[in-house]
Amino acid sequence: MTVDVWADVVCPWCAIGDRRLRAAVDRLAARVPVVVRHRAFELDPGAPRVWPGDHAGRLARRYGTSRDRIVATSRHIESLAAAEGIVMRLDLVRPGNTFDAHRLLRLADEQGCRDRLADRIERAYFAQGEAVGDPGVLARLAADVGLDAGEVCRVLEGDAFAEAVRADERAATEREVTGVPHALVDGRLAIPGAQPVETLVLALERAWARWHQAAPGAATGSDAAAGTVPG
Repeated sequence: MTVDVWADVVCPWCAIGDRRLRAAVDRLAARVPVVVRHRAFELDPGAPRVWPGDHAGRLARRYGTSRDRIVATSRHIESLAAAEGIVMRLDLVRPGNTFDAHRLLRLADEQGCRDRLADRIERAYFAQGEAVGDPGVLARLAADVGLDAGEVCRVLEGDAFAEAVRADERAATEREVTGVPHALVDGRLAIPGAQPVETLVLALERAWARWHQAAPGAATGSDAAAGTVPG
């Protein structure tokens, strides 16, 4: 069974959702084989490499609320992340453009170390105040997980994997994905948001039973009913 997941590296809910999905997949490993395919999504594709100024204040202006409310929401998100084993200091984050990070993750995927690089970027951004839109920062993080410096330079200084990232984003647009994380099970069952582990386990178990263990003659493929897990 395949689960496609659209996410952005600077999205705290995506980090939480990823950790929960990993836990669900691990819990199901003995009876439900699941392949997770990570898809790129940019929350702010027009962003500069690093946004200057106060992040909380910028979010308050964007969403038409107070800075205090943004800070309170950030503390809540941090506590949820901590429950999943993720250290977040949202007062330290330095958001910016994530296109290069997504391209570098494609390289890491080819080299068999995508999860390690994703975890390193996560820690750098959410806990250490690193600007992961900066190519120099990305190169250092890639070196931390053992990626070849020449290959990393080729990606960051050229256009390698650019079309793959754009293809992921076009697929999201075609499926009307406007928020992340967003998971799609076997191309049929949408699971929006950072759902609890128990919800993910139940949804994956039901999808497996319905589409992969159907009795002879039962509806499969495009004939099987699709749907969305309530957010």
